[in-house]
Amino acid sequence: MKNFLKSLTFLVLWLVWQDVFSVMEIEITEGVEGAHPIAIAAFSGDTYIEPGAVESIVRSNLWRSGLFNVLEPQHFPQVVTDPSRLHFQLWREAGVESLLIGTITRAAEDQYRIEFRLYDLVRQKRLSGHVISSVSSKDVRKVGHKISDMVFESLTGIRGSFSTHIVYVRAVRNSPDTKYELRVADFDGHNARTVFSSATQLMSPTWSPDGTRLAYVSFEGGNSAIYVQDVVKGTRFRVSAQTGMNSAPAWSPDGRYLALTLSIEGSSDIYLMDTQTRRLRRITSGLASDTAIDTEACWMPDSKALLFTSDRSDGTQVYRVSVRDRKVERITFQGKYNAAPDVSPDGRYVAMVHNGGNGFRIAVMDLKSGAMRVLTDGNMDEGPSYAPNGKMIIYATLKHGREVLAAVSSNGRARQQLQAAGGNVRAPDWSSFHD
Repeated sequence: MKNFLKSLTFLVLWLVWQDVFSVMEIEITEGVEGAHPIAIAAFSGDTYIEPGAVESIVRSNLWRSGLFNVLEPQHFPQVVTDPSRLHFQLWREAGVESLLIGTITRAAEDQYRIEFRLYDLVRQKRLSGHVISSVSSKDVRKVGHKISDMVFESLTGIRGSFSTHIVYVRAVRNSPDTKYELRVADFDGHNARTVFSSATQLMSPTWSPDGTRLAYVSFEGGNSAIYVQDVVKGTRFRVSAQTGMNSAPAWSPDGRYLALTLSIEGSSDIYLMDTQTRRLRRITSGLASDTAIDTEACWMPDSKALLFTSDRSDGTQVYRVSVRDRKVERITFQGKYNAAPDVSPDGRYVAMVHNGGNGFRIAVMDLKSGAMRVLTDGNMDEGPSYAPNGKMIIYATLKHGREVLAAVSSNGRARQQLQAAGGNVRAPDWSSFHD
């Protein structure tokens, strides 16, 4: 159980706050060799929403995916405004395989029309082209993300996740008190807003599948309780305030159930709550000891099983439990500590916090073969959450005594650090796709 309480130690460190700023930026700390070479030309036109805004967003997004090598404008072999004058040979000699160009025209007061085209420079053909009408200046980032998604999917065949969102917890220290905030932001940290704040701890926020609600743990009133909040309306209600522990909520893929960690019967176990009737069903039992802890449940995509963390035997490990018959099996055997599982959207892999003797790091395990790969090199990494396309994982880590959020590609080759508001933010969760 001592190993399991590592997460509580991390929480204690979290209380040692430094200054918190209001903006979150992503810094690429490592890139990917062999990434797809692409150029993003300036979007031309008589009127700009904001000079360089759209192409800058697209350029940054593709860099951040870790799958693209984006050519800097000063190295362009030619300035492109007219596609008919595109010199394919010059671009190929510069090592560029794809080119995105676009135009912005004013349609009305604070209304713009954006047209963009993506070219395959090797095959000398246009891959795609789109027009986005009636764009207002306040929607620039949203449109930039949308274009990034289209380019990403055109070139990889995988849906882009740039238009999705993250949620996290941060604290604002105003000595001697600390205010805790539940924050929602674009995937890149921009447009962050506080959806709830409290003088007591907030923990474990998690998105509903449709992206409209958050479930999280609050300690208001002196005890842990689980709340569900509508992100748009701001309304919230308490769903669990049982005696003892109320923690680690996790939505089922259809949004009908919440998996919760409760200690109603003494030990810490996984329960399922029907969100419509509030009825509870116990899924796990500590079995080996009344003090055993089963927690941090996550759902398999088919809703037939859950993965969870337990210290029921041989340290802290990840287990799988069938929702139908409650049969439990251990799935992790490498390392002395494996916890906080999150299953990839396709159900093939599970990300987790792993300690093989060199610190707490993010690892990914193939659920079929059991092969495990450590992706990060920190000492206090925790809380992994997959992007909805499965290509990136966001997590919390400790950098120079400051808590920050970071992201790593699922293959481990591209790493990013979210320069999050001066640090001291944690518990990230990446939303699902929602239109």
